[in-house]
Amino acid sequence: MVADRGDATTGADGVEFSGVYIISVAARLLEMHPQTLRKYERVGLVQPSRTGGHLRLYSNDDLLRLRVIRRLVEELGLNLAGVGLVLDLVGPLRRLVDGAELNTETLNAAAIRATAELGSFLKYVGADPDDPE
Repeated sequence: MVADRGDATTGADGVEFSGVYIISVAARLLEMHPQTLRKYERVGLVQPSRTGGHLRLYSNDDLLRLRVIRRLVEELGLNLAGVGLVLDLVGPLRRLVDGAELNTETLNAAAIRATAELGSFLKYVGADPDDPE
């Protein structure tokens, strides 16, 4: 079951696919077990959309996020809590990089927002140099 959304991804076999995918297709494209995808959803690392019949639909952005999660777990040895922290940090950084492709005024606003978000993150993990405990 694939619904066209106009974006594309390449599966493990090199075939390009486009759209959203039910869990069995997403698992096959990612070479992961469907239970692993369910587990990642259960712990909040990914939030696939749902059909009216409650089928999970994974977008290409979801597949990319799942590839990042797999790399963090398998290659870098992070546990799922660590993966969650890294993904929380990546969001502000991604927005900063995306903002760098815009004009200077937008870049400055994006940098200020990203700096504030990174400061909040540092406080959250107890690594804020301005808040010695």
